Amino acid sequence: MTSEPKAPSAEAVPPRLGLFAQLIFGSRWLQVPLYIGLIVAQAVYVLLFLKELWHLVAHSFDASEQQIMLVVLGLIDVVMISNLLIMVIVGGYETFVSRLNLTGHPDEPEWLSHVNASVLKIKLAMAIIGISSISLLRTFIEAGNLGTTRSNFTETGVMWQVLIHLTFIVSAIGIAWVDRLSESGQRNQAGHG
Repeated sequence: MTSEPKAPSAEAVPPRLGLFAQLIFGSRWLQVPLYIGLIVAQAVYVLLFLKELWHLVAHSFDASEQQIMLVVLGLIDVVMISNLLIMVIVGGYETFVSRLNLTGHPDEPEWLSHVNASVLKIKLAMAIIGISSISLLRTFIEAGNLGTTRSNFTETGVMWQVLIHLTFIVSAIGIAWVDRLSESGQRNQAGHG
């Protein structure tokens, strides 16, 4: 009787790690409290949003159009910061701690299927630029009051906000450029390797 060799099983067996490697690899779980802290921060932003929304509704008949626009821009700012938190919480956990196994889930974020550290950096940079843009727009709306006692800003303050915003833009372009160089270098190595 001849026995046929068994076909390898479909499930891959993870490699066995040494004690030091297990310690290093397991240290990624130390980030979990950080992500829980960001979830708490998200809850605080939800409360802030609801408070500002309540003020908008309660004072909608006494406020000027400019005041309403400033409050709405503040609400948009809170939403954008909240979106940034979600990207960091979900994308960071998936990239640096453990898989969420959301494949096929109807609510799986579209961007999560191709997230890695580079994609996450670029998405975060773009979100920061968006948040900075909303803040700068609020400043520009109030710029008509510059030089009066009603102004919350000085000319120097506005200039610094613009310079900081431009710095964010240049930084995002730099991050995207370095990422693109890195990807093309990896493609070239794969082609020659």
